[in-house]
This record gives sequence, structure tokens and C-alpha cells, in this order.
Amino acid sequence: MTSLKRILKYLLGLFFVTAGLNHFISADFYLKIMPPYLLGRLFLVYLSGFFAMVLGVSVVIPKFTRFSAWGLIALLIAVFPANIHMSINPELYPEYHPAVLWLRLPLQVGLIAWAYWYTGTDAEKKPLRDVAGP
Repeated sequence: MTSLKRILKYLLGLFFVTAGLNHFISADFYLKIMPPYLLGRLFLVYLSGFFAMVLGVSVVIPKFTRFSAWGLIALLIAVFPANIHMSINPELYPEYHPAVLWLRLPLQVGLIAWAYWYTGTDAEKKPLRDVAGP
């Protein structure tokens, strides 16, 4: 794994640990952005925060990186409806410009891509084989 990829993996982990902690510190914010059709919303806020922290820590542990990266992708997909809810209901969030709410959607896709980068094997350490043979 290159130094840049390793540094970015630690940043990814730190991002999710911080975001997870924020679910407990600012639970009211997360409750506000959740679609109203979801049941047990406070529980879901805490659950997603818990998993964000656990996966954020474990993604930097080489033994758990691949599994944790897939977990982060699943988590990001699970919370995507909240971002959609914000985007299509900008009147509920007057403190944010509607463009900012829409920009959250591709940001989420970018986070998924960032996590996906850590789901594969580290091909850089595998020797190249001569396909043509001896």
C-alpha cells in the first residue's frame, strides 16, 4: 500500500470516528434530517453513530480493512435516504442553501468510492507475472 493510500485510510477512519461521535453529541440534528417514515429514529441515530465509530477504527487495522470498508459502504448506503430527504425538502432546512443539500448526494457517492478503494487486495505488493510464459 502506498504512503498516500495509507494516509488517506487513516483520514477515512478519523472522518467516520468523528462523524460517529457527532451522532451522540448532536443527535437532534440527525433526528431532524431523518425521513419521518422511519421508526425508532433516535435508536437509528445512535446505531449509525456506533457503527460509524467502530468501522472508522477498524478500517485502519489491516486485518479488518476490507471488511470494514464494505461495512462503511453499507452504512453510507443506509443513511443515503436522509440526504435525499434533505435535498427534496429544502424548506425544512432553511439554514442551508438548497445547492448545499444537493451537493451532499455526490459527496456521499465520493465517500462510497473512497471506502471502496480499500475493499480490494493490495495489488501493489503482488509481483507481476509474465503472461506470455517462459
